[in-house]
Amino acid sequence: MPLTFRKSFRILPGVRLNINKRSWSITTGSSKGPRYTRSSTGRRTTSVDLPGPFGWRRTRRTRGH
Repeated sequence: MPLTFRKSFRILPGVRLNINKRSWSITTGSSKGPRYTRSSTGRRTTSVDLPGPFGWRRTRRTRGH
């Protein structure tokens, strides 16, 4: 099993800095509403937890990455 590295820091209420082996990202929002994530690799993700075992996620990648 390969080893992985991932660390998450709370910067401000509702703002997190996520760091892993290859990139970093900023996540804004709370667990009760939509969350927006922007990665250093150009990935943008919007996600919402719906009631029950459901969730919704949309991921986009900017050109050139």
